Amino acid sequence: VQLQASGGGLVQPGGSLRLSCAASGLAFTNHRMGWFRQAPGEEREFVMSITWGGDSIVYADSVKGRFTIARDDTKNTVYLQMNSLKPEDTAVYYCAVRTGLRVAVKDSEYAYWGQGTQVTVSS
Repeated sequence: VQLQASGGGLVQPGGSLRLSCAASGLAFTNHRMGWFRQAPGEEREFVMSITWGGDSIVYADSVKGRFTIARDDTKNTVYLQMNSLKPEDTAVYYCAVRTGLRVAVKDSEYAYWGQGTQVTVSS
């Protein structure tokens, strides 16, 4: 399984970005794809996740009402739409995937990882 994250960049506070994560080699359908982020000097933290088919979506409290997640299963791609961005959202964002559909918010529960994409929120 290979994951390719893209879409990061520099945005002003209050702005928006959309991250994409394209998966290849994903032969199994019962999986959950997630987004995590890691700010400098901080541990990696859970942001959001979604199951294949989109039946189960989980949000971190810090992004509720601002971030949404969606997926296109025909393209094996997951999107993270980030609105009302704040400086504290600045981090490297990673996409990851795990087998199974149950909720998982720890990075150790995800087996496959993308390379990360930098998001910087600053004026």
